[in-house]
Amino acid sequence: MFPYERLIVYNKAFDNQRKVMLMLHQYKSIPAYVKNQFGRASLSIMLNIAEGSGRTRIKERKNFLTIARGSTFECAAITDLLFAQEEISYENYSKLKSEFEEISKILYVMIKNLSSKT
Repeated sequence: MFPYERLIVYNKAFDNQRKVMLMLHQYKSIPAYVKNQFGRASLSIMLNIAEGSGRTRIKERKNFLTIARGSTFECAAITDLLFAQEEISYENYSKLKSEFEEISKILYVMIKNLSSKT
């Protein structure tokens, strides 16, 4: 088992990525460039968590978690736009927004914990 597979935040990001992919496949009216950016940003969250877990230096690990958190903010902003443009339902909006917020909070704590070690 890889170290990232034991991380709660990775598993939450993985599950969230699957939901984003399914939603983007179902909503045909979302412009392709938005679908592309949303898919890439949500994938970036889980991949940066995974890559960071493989780093041995705390500074590098913290950097990857910071990038993952930035991608989480990007996804939250895209979710806001999709809802404002009436591209997604309120149910999907509130679920995704809540999940991105939870992932962001976990990443924040992880980053702060790593900061206290340097």
